[in-house]
Amino acid sequence: MRRRATLRRAWNLLRDFKYEQSDPARFYGALARDTAEMVGAVIDIDGAVVLDVGGGPGYFADAFAEHGARYLAVDPDAGELRAAGLAHRTTVRAAGEALPFADGSVDVCLSSNVVEHTPRPWEMADEMIRVTRPGGTVIISYTLWWGPFGGHEMGLSHYLGGHRAAARYTRRQGHPPKNRYGESLFKVTAAQGLAWAHSARGAHLAGAFPRYLPRWAWWVLAVPGLREVAATNLVMVLRCGGC
Repeated sequence: MRRRATLRRAWNLLRDFKYEQSDPARFYGALARDTAEMVGAVIDIDGAVVLDVGGGPGYFADAFAEHGARYLAVDPDAGELRAAGLAHRTTVRAAGEALPFADGSVDVCLSSNVVEHTPRPWEMADEMIRVTRPGGTVIISYTLWWGPFGGHEMGLSHYLGGHRAAARYTRRQGHPPKNRYGESLFKVTAAQGLAWAHSARGAHLAGAFPRYLPRWAWWVLAVPGLREVAATNLVMVLRCGGC
């Protein structure tokens, strides 16, 4: 993954972020390709069963198939599943906190930018460990609240507080934000995720890095406080079994 974490990649992702609302296919298509490449850089997924918790409208299926993965997804929101009009060939409607899969049934369990949209994220994370086989890998990536993208489409106004940011966005845009603070967007920190990972039962933390930063900036994750703002998005990689 260090080899992929270049300034050019970071710039391309930052450029595409602004299209999330205006051109979702461009934004989510680029994010899906980057996610599949990220997971493939962490572990060989050719032939692996990959479960994507919070798979959304379906952009990720083809990206993972191109890497040879046997892709499955779960998402609880029927509206989100229909959003792009894509065929959901291997998607199950279910909550991440109660995954409808047997213990140890997948090789890789992934959650990309879902933790901040879940009121009980670490229950979901525990479930991800449960369904992953011994020797398998759990990868959790999420947006940090105190980073510049913590407010999502509300921009930097989330530093004024989540509810104030939502009210400000509504006044300016004439409609409420897609991600409503306290309902579908929550304040989650790096400290919370790392504390869970270090105490997780059935898995151990194998590595963590800032997802969208070039590798020469990864040092910010080692500095409490600074990482909450500068890391922007935390990736945690856990190996199941053998703890």
